[in-house]
Parts: sequence; structure tokens; C-alpha cells
Amino acid sequence: MKKIIYIGVIIVVILIGGIISMDLFNKKEEFKSDIPNGYDGTYDGVFPFHEPFGRGIGVNSGRVSWIHDKKSVSWDGNGYWWNLSNFDENVILDMINTSITSLSGKDDVKDGWNSLFTYFNQNHNKGEVGYQSNEKIVIKANINGSGVFDDDTSGETNMSYTNPVLLKALLKSLVEEAGVNPKNIIVYDVSRLFPKYMVEMCTEGNLKGVSFVDRDSGVRDENVPINWSYKFSGKVNYVPTIVTNADYLINLANLKGHSYGITLTAKNHFGSFINGNMMRPPEGANLHQFLTKNEMNIYSPLTDLTANREYGGKTLLYMLDGIICAVSEGSSITKENSTWVSDPFNNYYAASVIVSQDPVAIDSVGADILMNEPTVTENNSSLKNNSNVENYLHESGLVDNAPSKTTYYDGFGKRITNLGVHEHWNNSKERKYSRNLGKDEGIELIYIEK
Repeated sequence: MKKIIYIGVIIVVILIGGIISMDLFNKKEEFKSDIPNGYDGTYDGVFPFHEPFGRGIGVNSGRVSWIHDKKSVSWDGNGYWWNLSNFDENVILDMINTSITSLSGKDDVKDGWNSLFTYFNQNHNKGEVGYQSNEKIVIKANINGSGVFDDDTSGETNMSYTNPVLLKALLKSLVEEAGVNPKNIIVYDVSRLFPKYMVEMCTEGNLKGVSFVDRDSGVRDENVPINWSYKFSGKVNYVPTIVTNADYLINLANLKGHSYGITLTAKNHFGSFINGNMMRPPEGANLHQFLTKNEMNIYSPLTDLTANREYGGKTLLYMLDGIICAVSEGSSITKENSTWVSDPFNNYYAASVIVSQDPVAIDSVGADILMNEPTVTENNSSLKNNSNVENYLHESGLVDNAPSKTTYYDGFGKRITNLGVHEHWNNSKERKYSRNLGKDEGIELIYIEK
């Protein structure tokens, strides 16, 4: 009798175990379908891998278009990197136009620009309309490396600033393809002085009427101070009148390393406000304390600037200048430290233009590129193996419930619940994000090699 009971117990245990095992198997298969791309063992990044944070933005949600053309640059390492003879203007103009068609999904550049404007206007309650005559556009360039410590406007420095040929190509595309009157375009950086040659080349011919505003000509809007989402001491910062009067903003940032890690579209706005500190507005604002901490899960002014109604809120297009890239804002550019060794650069310049309507997505792609490029990481100790540089991307992607517990506002009392989507590619060889791999949410990276 005991033997029969013992056998019965064994059978019951086996049956129960089988049911549990089958249930676990089914749950495993169910879970497997939800595993974020990269947990298959191929992920090789420094940043901790995670599922997409936030929701994609743009006429094609979460899309980032990367145009790569080695013919755009031919610098042999002699002379200044920015000499106009080092670049092919027609090739770079084609890269700009291709980036617009790729990002919009249109075949024609004019239709592409119209699609980007229409998406923006629909999401700003302006109706289903494209660009309207007399609407004003400001372009935030990054002139940080030019005339940093004095009033020099020659541009004769080996340090980095916005590529002059790329800026001209962008202006030409806006005028010739988007139909914008050059008199309605202002290029600005209110913390620096533009090189004289750059202003001249970007205001001649059919670009006559384009204007430039720098730290000497920028005027603060006394009615529009920056209201940070986190309270800290520092000078009162004001938005320039050219920005408060603008209908659209194009954020033309540099793809490069920084002494604090990286500087992409979010940090480009460190040159977008006025506070009385002519040479160092960010220091006057006391912003560097949040970058030098080198920590995760802390408040980020970069997220705040992206969230601000006058900056991120007016941005039609985000663009990364990746033609010739610096390892840091304080480093002189040489052929040796600007030649990238990884695929697809293969021992040549980055020669790239990257665009998106999603600020978080484009900076996420920029961060992946920089962190996986040995030329950058080996020449920038602040970036090498430092995953904390993505703190602001976590804050931005999870802005509705930020890791720092900060509640981010648009500077005018409206709480921000989404700024875009943040994640990392599956690996540095395939460079695929969630939407590339069939997921409903995440980044979609379109890579075009010319």
C-alpha cells in the first residue's frame, strides 16, 4: 500500500512538474519576444543596454537619417581644417538634400521640406500647413572654438566650429528648395563671434539677406527669462529676441567629444542665452556643476533646454555636423585625431551629416557613434568607458518620470511628458535600433552611403 502511494506521489509530482515546466517554457517564449534588441549577446557598447525610453517624434517617428560621403572632404592635414578648398560644396549640398528626403520619406527635396514643416505645424496647433511666407527661421550654429578668448573674427584657429561649407549648403537648401526668403533667416550664437569669411560666404548671391547675430549683437528679451525646472544659484538668463521672435529653429550642432564627455544638439544651446557673462554664459548660469558631477540620475540642464518652449519647442530640425569631428571642444583638429578608424569610416574622416526631428534620438545615435570610435575615446579620457555621459539622455527619454525625480517644465509652467526616444543600437557592426528590427517603438536609423 505504501509503495502504491509512493508511486502515486511521484506521478503527481511529475505531472505537476510537467505543467510548471510547460508554463515556464511558455512564459520564457513570451518573454523572449519582449527581450530588447542586443540581449542576444551581440551588444558591444559601453552604455548599459536597455529598452527604448520615451516615444519617438517626427514625421517618421524616431527616425534619424545619416548621410555618409567621403567625397565631401579632401583635407590632407596641412593648413587649417576649415579652408574652403578642403570641401566639395556640391557634394555637401547633395548630402543636405538627401538627408531631407530620407528623413521625410519623400522623393523630392521640396516635398521633403514641406513635409517637415507640415508635421511641425500640425503638432503646434497651426494646422496642416507648410512653411508660410515671412515666417522667420533661426539657425543655432556652434562657434565655440572660434575666437574663444578674444574679439578675433578671422576664424584662424585649429579648434572646431560649425563647418562653413555645411552651413552654406543648409542655407542654400532652405532658400532654393524650401522657398524661404533669405531675409527671414538668422544664424546665431550669442556666446561667440562668427568668422568674417563665414559671414561673407553665407550672405552672397542668392543668400543675400541672411543675417548673423553674435555675442556683440544679441539682445536679450527681458520678458523671457529661462525658468529652470530645478532651483539652483546663478545669473538670470534671458532668451535672445531673435529666438523669441522666430517661428522655427534649426539646431545645427557638432558631432564631437567634450571635456565632460559629449556635446551634441542639447548642449548646443549653451550658446543660446544671455546673462551678462559675455565670454562664458554657461559659467555665469552655473550650469557646469551638473556636467562635472559625472553621475547618473541627476538633474540635467541639457534636458531642460530641450524641453524649453523657446528652444526645443521651436525646433523644426536637428542636425549634427560630422564632416570633420573634434575629439574635444578644447582640442586642436589634426588629421591624426580626426581620422576615424572604425567601420564605416575606415581610416578616413567622419564625412557625415546626421538629421532628425527627434532630439533625443539623434543625440542617442551621436553618443553611440562617438563612444564606439577609438580615435575619439583614445584621445578623450572623459569619454572613454564613461557611460555616465548619457545621464541627460535618460532624463530626456524618461522625462515623464525622470530618474532624478525632477519634474521638467517648458519654461512657462507646462509639464513635459515626452521629448523623444532614447536607446542604443544592437551592436557597432550592424548599428540597428528597435524600429530597424521590426519593433513598434524606438529609433529608426537610416544609413545612406553615397
